[in-house]
Amino acid sequence: MTFPDRKYTDIAAFSDDYFDRERAAARSVDRGRLAEAARLLDDVYQRGATLFVCGNGGSAAIANTFVCDHAKLIQTDTAVVPRVVSLSANTSMMTAIANDLSYDDIFVYPLRTAARPGDALLTISASGDSENVVLAARWARDNDVAVIAFTGFSGGRTAELATVNVHVDADNYGVIEDTHQALMHILAQYIRQAHMDEGLIAERKF
Repeated sequence: MTFPDRKYTDIAAFSDDYFDRERAAARSVDRGRLAEAARLLDDVYQRGATLFVCGNGGSAAIANTFVCDHAKLIQTDTAVVPRVVSLSANTSMMTAIANDLSYDDIFVYPLRTAARPGDALLTISASGDSENVVLAARWARDNDVAVIAFTGFSGGRTAELATVNVHVDADNYGVIEDTHQALMHILAQYIRQAHMDEGLIAERKF
């Protein structure tokens, strides 16, 4: 059953049901796979390799925020300096590729230009099936670039292509994207505190 499946006349009731779906979505995330994603990101960051991130729409906003929270936050009070690039941020490049080639190529084109073996790609897609995200994930898999896929709904093709699939079991775009945003924060804050002196953790704001 999808949410919502009926008309609401009371926003309080709608919000209560929405938050219930968010709690269920958060519980659905496989903690083992989340741990794998954290280990993969930590390894990439410590080796000085580059993490590329991409997504469409609301997922593009999460990809862009990923750069701030991982590149800036993690190196605060640590010796880790993450290299993070959002493939969703360069409007000039994206529109040129979409106009001259195909919208399907907006992520894979700059990825194959800049990525090197040992780098990683993190895709954010509720459906897991956006063609431009799938093409980027497939290229990465075939070129020794590890893939972390944030997905929802049925997982789509990126779930199958991923080195690590962090899946949210939900059927509402807002709930899925909210959970993806939370996962982005969880990974950043977890990796940061893991590299901090323990005495500093309680003194700092996260």
